[in-house]
Amino acid sequence: MTLDQITEKILKQIDESGFKQEGAFSLRHNGTTLCHGDSEHVKIKKKEDRSGIDVYIDGNTKGEQVHIPVVVDSSGISDIVYNDFFIAEGAEVTIAAGCGIHNSGCNESRHDGIHSFHVARGANVRYEEKHYGEGTGIGAKVLNPVTNIYMEEDSVFTLDTAQIKGVDSTRRETNITMEKGAKLYVIEKLMTHDNQTAVSNMEVQMNGEGSSAQIVSRSVAKGSSKQIFHPKAVGNAGCHAHVQCDSIIMDHAEVSSIPEINARHLDAAIIHEAAIGRINDEQLVKLRTMGMTEEEAESVIIDNFLN
Repeated sequence: MTLDQITEKILKQIDESGFKQEGAFSLRHNGTTLCHGDSEHVKIKKKEDRSGIDVYIDGNTKGEQVHIPVVVDSSGISDIVYNDFFIAEGAEVTIAAGCGIHNSGCNESRHDGIHSFHVARGANVRYEEKHYGEGTGIGAKVLNPVTNIYMEEDSVFTLDTAQIKGVDSTRRETNITMEKGAKLYVIEKLMTHDNQTAVSNMEVQMNGEGSSAQIVSRSVAKGSSKQIFHPKAVGNAGCHAHVQCDSIIMDHAEVSSIPEINARHLDAAIIHEAAIGRINDEQLVKLRTMGMTEEEAESVIIDNFLN
């Protein structure tokens, strides 16, 4: 398949799914940017010094969407990309990213996306990131996202991430700094199976008076998979934060949850909760009495837990 045919195929899939909708977009395939498009208020420029793009979102952006999907379907690819987002004062935007790896070969396929968000005063950003892996080959499917978020006064940032299937190894690094009145919302969903491994490290520095953070992580570990969660909330001023990590463990899996809170100011109020447990037997029995198999009942419980 030629590059033009790949581009046409991806664009057709996006149009059919309604994914692109109205707004700017950039498509990346096997380490190469295929194409990108601007909108009236969002401009995308290719970096000159390294792989990646700079996305400029002006203050008149209201309700627009920016889409930056990545597809890796060649075995042995190792792709590193640096994307910077500059969100102007007062902008309201949704940025949708995600990587799908299809590996049917023998070599490891890997994508490392380093995304940095520079959020100006009063801006409201929603960032959605979805990861997925598939393929019949023995080559590993690896995703290592890095997310850096710099929030100015009174800005709002929602980070919604999900990795539900097929990724053999992932290591997520998330670093956030917050100024006065900034508000952060994090929703993290993860499922591992077989011998997969997942590590999620997050550090939130609340530097400004009245800043607040709400972090919710939910995961399911199956098979012999291993998960480690280490969210850290640091209060350097009068602030509020709530960190919650809930996990369902199954089969021979292993889950470590290490929430960390650090108050460096008299008026920093930070709470953390962590829970790991098996599927509730009463819920299973109730669903089985409705005619479901054990596998179907487990699937319903897991879907509702992650959603």
